[in-house]
Amino acid sequence: MLLADCDQMFVAVARLVDPDGAGRASLLVVGGSVTSRGVVCSASYEVRAFGVRSGMPIAQAARLCPHATFVPVPRKACVTKSREVARLLERWAPKVQAASIDEFYLDLSGTEAVYHHEPLAITAGRLRADIQQRSGLSVSVGGGTNRLIAKLATERAKPRPGSGGTGVFIVEPGGESEFLASHQLADIPGVGPRLTAKLGRYGLTSVRDALRVDQPTFESWLGPRSGAWLFERIRGRAGALVEPDALAKQMSHEETFPRDLSRDEELETELLQLATQLGAELRAERLTTRRITVKLRDHDFTTRQASRTLDEPIDSDRAAYLIGRELLRRLRGRRCAPARLLGIAFSMLEGDTGPAQLSLLDRHPTAPLETDRDRAVARAVDRINRRFGRESVRPARLTSRERRSP
Repeated sequence: MLLADCDQMFVAVARLVDPDGAGRASLLVVGGSVTSRGVVCSASYEVRAFGVRSGMPIAQAARLCPHATFVPVPRKACVTKSREVARLLERWAPKVQAASIDEFYLDLSGTEAVYHHEPLAITAGRLRADIQQRSGLSVSVGGGTNRLIAKLATERAKPRPGSGGTGVFIVEPGGESEFLASHQLADIPGVGPRLTAKLGRYGLTSVRDALRVDQPTFESWLGPRSGAWLFERIRGRAGALVEPDALAKQMSHEETFPRDLSRDEELETELLQLATQLGAELRAERLTTRRITVKLRDHDFTTRQASRTLDEPIDSDRAAYLIGRELLRRLRGRRCAPARLLGIAFSMLEGDTGPAQLSLLDRHPTAPLETDRDRAVARAVDRINRRFGRESVRPARLTSRERRSP
């Protein structure tokens, strides 16, 4: 199994779409303008040397590296590039599964003769060069007997300054234990800061330390589920299947405002913008959603969210916005404080199977959340926007918002 990970994808795409600006900046931060109140999405290796990290407030990053160039996230271009890379990888492997916008698992089983039984590292190197040439993006490739090993191998492969990484790192079958033992527990995917701190209280910081602990002891420390999971994880036991048709787990959009918003009308307009953008992306992937979540971060960084799970899947902007507005009003009813960030997420995603078939025996006491007209309008708007440009057609409320903006 291989994992292909696009190196600094957001930085690389920002440079591709703006070669005369971001393309010439070695010190580059992607996430927003230097005066924005957002967070760092990604930063070039040169900027990371100053201590800048993903998730850090832009203002803090600007203090650490004042000479950096700050640019917004090129979201649409990143989605386009992600799909391009996926198509190119499908030329190399019969099974490709996107793990995120910039990570792809590949199963090359059965292709040994196609590649003349060459070592996997050679195939991975040729694959890497092909992606670079055709897409303009650099990828790091890690290989192993399952997802966990491939993921960690990819981190070892990354050509970070001073790391010695060459872009390809393969863990041969039988070498998993020795490879894992060279890691810290915090390196293991799923072992977050809280679990790392708890294990540290028992004197465990490396995988080698933890291998001396038996499963019953882990379960007594961490609980039966987490203890058993960690016991298996540090021994390299993890899922090995690549599922090309696996659906994304969640899609989301959020916005950090230049100034705190206090009025409900302003927040609902921003929510409409987010729901409209995310709805178009949902339909482009031929998906529907059965769970909508609204996230609100107040001026004092208190973060709250509310969710609703639906009986039937939806994909229209109108239905998503109405449910989102209901959730936003619920959050605002509990605490009506100035807001600095608003987000909406779609989860419990399902494939779009076309128009719903309504039974003559069904009797709905209230109107459905989403009608055939809602779906038809959403798709018609998508077709127009694809032909004449993004947001050629959009809700009048959003046009009015731009006229009111300075």
